[in-house]
Amino acid sequence: MTLAIVRARASLGLEAPEVLIEVHLSNGLPGLTLVGLPETAVKESRERVRSALINAGFEFPSRRITLNLAPADLPKDGGRFDLPIALGILMASGQVPVEAAGQLEVVGELALDGALRPVTGVLPTALAARRAGRGLIVPLANADEAALADGVEVFAAGHLLEVVSHLLGREKLVAHQFGAPVNAELPQPDMADVKGQHQARRALEVAAAGGHNLLLAGPPGTGKTMLASRLAGILPPLTQDESLEVAAVRSVCGLPIMERWGQRPFRNPHHTSSSVALVGGGSRPRPGEISLAHQGVLFLDELPEFDRHVLEVLREPMESAQILISRANHQRRFPARFQLVAAMNPCPCGHLGDPRQRCHCSPAQIQRYQSRLSGPLLDRIDLQVEVPALPATQLTDRTPGEASASVRERVLAARRRQQARGHLNAHLPGSELEAACALSSDERQWFASVLDRLNLSARAYHRVLRVALTLADLSGETRVGKAQLMEAIGYRQLDRMLKANDPMRA
Repeated sequence: MTLAIVRARASLGLEAPEVLIEVHLSNGLPGLTLVGLPETAVKESRERVRSALINAGFEFPSRRITLNLAPADLPKDGGRFDLPIALGILMASGQVPVEAAGQLEVVGELALDGALRPVTGVLPTALAARRAGRGLIVPLANADEAALADGVEVFAAGHLLEVVSHLLGREKLVAHQFGAPVNAELPQPDMADVKGQHQARRALEVAAAGGHNLLLAGPPGTGKTMLASRLAGILPPLTQDESLEVAAVRSVCGLPIMERWGQRPFRNPHHTSSSVALVGGGSRPRPGEISLAHQGVLFLDELPEFDRHVLEVLREPMESAQILISRANHQRRFPARFQLVAAMNPCPCGHLGDPRQRCHCSPAQIQRYQSRLSGPLLDRIDLQVEVPALPATQLTDRTPGEASASVRERVLAARRRQQARGHLNAHLPGSELEAACALSSDERQWFASVLDRLNLSARAYHRVLRVALTLADLSGETRVGKAQLMEAIGYRQLDRMLKANDPMRA
């Protein structure tokens, strides 16, 4: 037989479309032609495959070899096609029966001696193979990752010879079994370490309960970063499906997927990060920090120090919970349901309103600094809290604050009430939000008058309602009342302060 077909999978973001490796041997001058839109790493596979076959003791055909990676319009990159190409050549040359691959898909990179090296993006490949109802052959180092896709038969091999022996029926590979991963109970920073800052602690609890975005503003050294680092510790653990989503993103990025399994991601990019680093992209689009923070927390310290263009690209994914990266000939879609927590100083020197030290910034400097945050971005941050400097008596007080464990219990109870509605309050559709709040006519009239006085936008109106609903869930109330609305409005006072200092927003 001079024609053989082997199934493989490409890696396009979190998708793994099927690729058919078609191998044809014909008469003519010996040579290997590779077609089907291969990129550089795939083109180089011809030399790796040739050396691997010869060093493993197989015959490399002295005939004209045509390799087609179908579909032809799908870009292919990486070394994941080495193993299926090698098997296709062996099948087309009669060294392995053509029907041996059967209902199997194959991925893996070959070393020159025939050993199999791991590839990235194996978990999305395994999930796609499961949907197709086929088994999967992977390098030994990728076995545990592939087996996370429960329901797919995974065969792991360390060398090309092992794969051929399996296909010939001489020495069958045993389907890899990987037990359910245990949630990594790594130590988390505890809320008990935070002294004072009762309003900020309350805002952190509200943010965790409803999935709200949070902005902490105050002078240096008041505990903003300490508070933000403790948010992940009061969030509920990831479900199995959420853990797989997080693992799939890490797999595509080549990061260890079992690290902190079951815990919410916490990403803290530096303020010099580019927009591509933050949201993803590049010539071959890869996930950015917002996707690595999927189902977790994205912490942006020194928020105004980020380039304004970088911050503006956050606005759409904050609403849609995904990012679509478009290029001339392809698109990539990455998940981005993250919870934004940001910290900032009130001015360039950081001491505006600080009783400990006088601010030396001019009004123009303060205006320029604060104007780096646009109104539309601030509108998308539900909780905006000032973190003031603590008096010395609170700093020296040795009484521990409330521990994260007890705060987490209240957060879990509030989230159970939201699960009954089908969505976290931060993501509740508008019509369901109005029905869940159930404001009386008097409350609506009072709320409308407050909105007019504060000049809040329509988006801010819905954000206030969402926070008020979370406050009701935390207190066990069945509906939103004036007390919850007043507290929720209080969490937007920072927005008013910034508008007062920036005439462009007023």
